[in-house]
Amino acid sequence: MTTYMVGLKLEMRNKVLTIEAEDALVAALKIKLENPEARITYVRKSNQRGDRRHPHEALQHTRSA
Repeated sequence: MTTYMVGLKLEMRNKVLTIEAEDALVAALKIKLENPEARITYVRKSNQRGDRRHPHEALQHTRSA
C-alpha cells in the first residue's frame, strides 16, 4: 500500500491527514467517510524527504512519540 497526504477543509480550518490506501481515490473516500462535512482539497503521494523537512500536524505528533 502507498501512503497519501489528503488535504481537507473542515469548517474554516484546513487539515492534512496521512492515510495508507491502494490509490488516491480510495484515500479520499476513506477520509470523506470519517469527515462527511469536509471538502477534499487535494490528494497526493506522501513525499518522505519533503514531509520530513516540513512535517504536517499529524506527522509531527507521530515522530515525537
